[in-house]
Amino acid sequence: TVRYGSMRENVMAMTAVMADGTIIRTGRETRKLSAGYDLTRLIVGSEGTLAIITELTLKLNGIPEKMAAAVVRFKNLSEGVEAAIAVVRSGIAIARCEFLDEKCIRNVNAHDNLTLTETPTLFFEFHGSPQGVAEDAASVKEIVTEFGASEFEWTTDEGARRKLWQARHNAYWAGIAANPGKRGVSTDMAVPLSKLAEAVSAADEILRADRFPYSVLGHVADGNFHCLIITDPEKPEELAEVRELTHKLTMKIIEMGGTCTGEHGIGSGKIDALIAETGKEAVGIMHAIKRTLDPHQILNPGKVLHYEAPLN
Repeated sequence: TVRYGSMRENVMAMTAVMADGTIIRTGRETRKLSAGYDLTRLIVGSEGTLAIITELTLKLNGIPEKMAAAVVRFKNLSEGVEAAIAVVRSGIAIARCEFLDEKCIRNVNAHDNLTLTETPTLFFEFHGSPQGVAEDAASVKEIVTEFGASEFEWTTDEGARRKLWQARHNAYWAGIAANPGKRGVSTDMAVPLSKLAEAVSAADEILRADRFPYSVLGHVADGNFHCLIITDPEKPEELAEVRELTHKLTMKIIEMGGTCTGEHGIGSGKIDALIAETGKEAVGIMHAIKRTLDPHQILNPGKVLHYEAPLN
């Protein structure tokens, strides 16, 4: 989330088993640590290709005194994204900020029995004291109004807040439910905040020019967004087309100075995009690390990096 960061930022230490069975402990339960290479984050970001994590030490945050949620509606995609950027740059301590396009709202309405206005929408969440939450919500309302927000509704009711965020979490399944018999391919990308509005608009334009149903959503306050593309699992040629489409999206984002994935990871589907983003030299170093720590290629082979034959 905007306030609490990603998993990588919340892992303080770990116990891990290496490919040869060696057990290591990385990190410390300290706020600051500058001792040696950062093996904790190396392993956290390796998608299971360098070690098996058996124990984690995580940061904990206190439960806020008060939590509130807000729903803000816009006439078009770009206004919503620009408003989110302005809120982040204002320094207001929002806890969460999510964007859903009108297609996504339509799907979650049907799936979760909601009556949200079917336009591009921002969901905000605020944490703090009752007075602080109210002040933050008022400040956000003032900002988003400048960017054409047509409606701003906020609530401190716990049931309403949970229902709203459950709808966001159900967005993938809502997209599937709206297209019976189909499956969804979800891809994520991230760009600097200064490029976010342009990137989301470019992605929407690329998807709109193709034939597949889609929706755009994501944690736009940190520059990360997702595209959900619907395809028929019984038609392999469609899946191949969708893979080409996601690669086209990814390469466009890389051209704009962004990354091929801000959250989902590389897996087996974005290996070529990783090479395009970081360069062959950097990927060569990753291969060297993999060969050193897992010479027999037994840990999640073929993920993050192209498979290499095990060393003798």
